[in-house]
Amino acid sequence: MIVLPDARFAGFTSHELARLERLGEVVRLRRGTYALADDQPADPAARHRRLVKVTMPLLADGSVVSHVSAAVLHGLPVWEEHLRQVQVTRRPPGSGKRRGGVHVRVAPMTAEDVVLVDEMPVTSLARTVVDLGRTLPLTHSVAAGDAALRSGLGQSELDAALVAARGWRGLPAAQRAADLLDGRSESAGESASRVVLHRLGLDPSDLQFEVVDDHGEFVGRVDFVWEGQRTLGEFDGRGKYDRLLSPGTTSADAVHFEKRREDALRDQDWELVRWGSTDLLQETLFAARMRRALRRGAARTLLRPVGPGTPRRPGA
Repeated sequence: MIVLPDARFAGFTSHELARLERLGEVVRLRRGTYALADDQPADPAARHRRLVKVTMPLLADGSVVSHVSAAVLHGLPVWEEHLRQVQVTRRPPGSGKRRGGVHVRVAPMTAEDVVLVDEMPVTSLARTVVDLGRTLPLTHSVAAGDAALRSGLGQSELDAALVAARGWRGLPAAQRAADLLDGRSESAGESASRVVLHRLGLDPSDLQFEVVDDHGEFVGRVDFVWEGQRTLGEFDGRGKYDRLLSPGTTSADAVHFEKRREDALRDQDWELVRWGSTDLLQETLFAARMRRALRRGAARTLLRPVGPGTPRRPGA
């Protein structure tokens, strides 16, 4: 990455930079700070991370990276729509403001609330999860919180951060998000699925279940299971197929492997339903489809005796 931190020191006039920007040779990160267009990351989170790095030296002392900007630096999933501004928090006194692509909030922070990431002051994982829970839609905050649990956030730390935020705006929403967190969800899509299923009253009986055949041999692991209705559920995100790729294999190989795995699960007399991000945005249709699948699975349960081929928790 090549960043031109100050046009004057880089030897460019404002007119020259404007011309280079029109030609698409440079990209303005913020006023006075440019990057070569060829160095622009494709990933929105990577672009935001770079924007945070060039913005922080320009802010007043005591500014701490927070909210979605902190989530990006901690490696938590964040929807692109929330990445338009660098978000920071300062201790009182003062008032919040939005200006120049920066959203400044004013709120109390203890020493435990601040950690260093990439040599920048950033709100801790626990404080970040609480702040996201107070300010983001539930599906988005739960996805970030699940990832924080996977990365090592402890329940006691999260509970302490929630207690410290008593009386703050949005705390009930943060508590709702905290109550739904589960680090077993392996992707933002799985986390969002859990929130939608909960809202529809269709909570699965468990997550990350392993299915075995009639001889006790492992068949496959699934994202969601409704044991009483003999139904398995899978969020069908692109990352699922990417994880199946190994050296020498192609995307077509991964899709073929997944199709065979799906056939093997159904061969054990399980109902299997898959969905993607678009389905989660159409909740009425998704709910109807899920209920039909659960009814079909329940019918299978009535016809099948209890025995081998039932799911088991990993490690059981």
